[in-house]
Amino acid sequence: MTKDSRRLPLAQWQLEDSDRLKEIFQRKRAALKLTQEKIAAELGDGVTQGAVSHFMNRRTALSLKAAAVFARMLEVPVAEFSPRLAEQLQSMVQLPPTDYGQLSLVPPSGKPSPGEQAENSPLPAEGEIGNDRYAFIPQYSAKAAAGFGHENPHVESVATLAFKREWLRIKGVNPKNLIVIYADGESMWPTIDDHDVLLVDKSRAEPADGQIFVMASADKGAIVKRLVQSPLGGWIIRSDNENKDEYPDLLLSRSEINEHRIIGRVIWRGGDL
Repeated sequence: MTKDSRRLPLAQWQLEDSDRLKEIFQRKRAALKLTQEKIAAELGDGVTQGAVSHFMNRRTALSLKAAAVFARMLEVPVAEFSPRLAEQLQSMVQLPPTDYGQLSLVPPSGKPSPGEQAENSPLPAEGEIGNDRYAFIPQYSAKAAAGFGHENPHVESVATLAFKREWLRIKGVNPKNLIVIYADGESMWPTIDDHDVLLVDKSRAEPADGQIFVMASADKGAIVKRLVQSPLGGWIIRSDNENKDEYPDLLLSRSEINEHRIIGRVIWRGGDL
């Protein structure tokens, strides 16, 4: 955040957001053992305690990402301190296809009922945002190539996507370790399609047989592929697309796998049907 942006006058609703946020922080910080430094750490690298103070003292307007972090740390819905940002977050929510693990719940008609779709989706149904049942995961502009590799020279957080905390708990994942990025290309079709949203768990950075990972290498950039353990002890980077002339397997020795940094494991994808 630049000094110039801090000098911009805040709108009345932003001033009121700041006042409400400060009141909630002061009321809950002792019980939650919360400090401005802890919130700064959650907001990301380079964010200082002073920047957190500015949010609560009418100097800096809340961004959507900051609002999501404050809501999670203070254990309150965004709407409790910023009704307008809560509305913006709700408008950003998209309903993805039903989670793969829930396909057995599709009724004989072949189509889930609206109630089942909302219940089994990892994302909120329309109108459900704005309470503490949801974790807000940062979305980044980065793309992971389902193809030959994708360079991401300038990566930035562009928004957040809300996921049900109960669904994340069942998955056994910590929201702090999750990011959302996008697939680019056809090599992982039909499992992952071009432009699909990928939920990636950065804490799962060890190779695992049969699992899909986002990886980065010096020559290929960011890729999303399935890792398969080789009978010879190494690893195979495999595309799910059956066109092996265009998307061949890449066999890596034990030492070569270290040249491909695992960013995290893909635990969910969402896209158009």
